[in-house]
Amino acid sequence: MAHPDLAYQRILLKLSGEALCGVRGGFGVDPSTLREFSSEIAEVASLGVEIGIVIGGGNIFRGLKGSASGMERASADYMGMLATVINGIALQDALEKVSVQTRLLSALDIREVAEPYIRRRAVRHLEKGRVVIFVAGTGNPYFSTDTAAALRAMEIQADILLKATKVEGIYDKDPEKHEGATMYKRLSYDRFLADRVGVMDSTAVTLCRDNDLPIRVFALPRRGNIRRVVLGEDVGTVVSEEG
Repeated sequence: MAHPDLAYQRILLKLSGEALCGVRGGFGVDPSTLREFSSEIAEVASLGVEIGIVIGGGNIFRGLKGSASGMERASADYMGMLATVINGIALQDALEKVSVQTRLLSALDIREVAEPYIRRRAVRHLEKGRVVIFVAGTGNPYFSTDTAAALRAMEIQADILLKATKVEGIYDKDPEKHEGATMYKRLSYDRFLADRVGVMDSTAVTLCRDNDLPIRVFALPRRGNIRRVVLGEDVGTVVSEEG
């Protein structure tokens, strides 16, 4: 039975690979951060929310960084996709330890560890109350996991795309460098693209704009924020047509 106050029935959560490092940052997966995040997802799932998650791989390997150091771009991007699979397996394991049914769906064919991504199968898993973790991006080089998140959100007909970051929302300037930075509560797609906001890939935002899918950017480290969002609280910054 879904919670009566739900603002969103089905969500797509974009989680960066770096978020799994915890406050210490750096490389790899921090077990305590993974446990805390999994318990929060379990709490949100218990409200009756259907949850899809797209996870990045920047804590292990970032394709753009590999390309910048001289590696062929497509090869670097495929390595980045495989890094997302590692993170997805870790997240699946952590979620199942807190009794959340999950399915790992990969855009690359790795049947030994994940189901191949099929849109109808993903929707069916969501309808059965399983948390679906999408890995390997879109399965194509030159596309970010932000773009994969926007694409999967559209395909599963999510009500909103949630972008979890290190800061509270979208600011007029970098809040880590400028004390007087002001956070926007509302922002239009066109303003986001015109201002070249670095929070999310422009291809992903354009895709959301063309399909009228709202984006909410909020701080992941603040415990309970995902629950607040799905229950309709005005957390972070909303990017939409109206702005």
